[in-house]
Amino acid sequence: MDAERIYIAETCLKAAHEGTLSFPEIVGKLIAAGFEGYAVDYRRNSQAFYLPDGDSVMLEMRSSSGDVAPAFDPAEVERLVRWAQANPVDYSYIAFCEKVKAAGCAFYLVSFLGRRVVYFGRTAETHVEHFPS
Repeated sequence: MDAERIYIAETCLKAAHEGTLSFPEIVGKLIAAGFEGYAVDYRRNSQAFYLPDGDSVMLEMRSSSGDVAPAFDPAEVERLVRWAQANPVDYSYIAFCEKVKAAGCAFYLVSFLGRRVVYFGRTAETHVEHFPS
């Protein structure tokens, strides 16, 4: 992967953790750079960014406190997504990561092509969220 795309992925990851860009802004930047999606793996503290040609880059994420809970709670994951979408004053991506891990989310896949995010529990249970219109 070329250095410019890696830089964009790094910038978006950093902005998510610092709260300097919203999810829609991050998605827009990644799409403009040619990415088709990304994946967050809480057990590895990593995020992979994917191009349509199969090329990808894996970046280390800032560690968030707490472990991934053994039981997956899709209703809580959905509630946390709504919290993030509302973007209240108490929202931060770091807090979202901690809370969604406590709800049993081990991994999530963001598909720009599919306009959805699929959240996975440790037992491969899933919860699907479609991008808002």
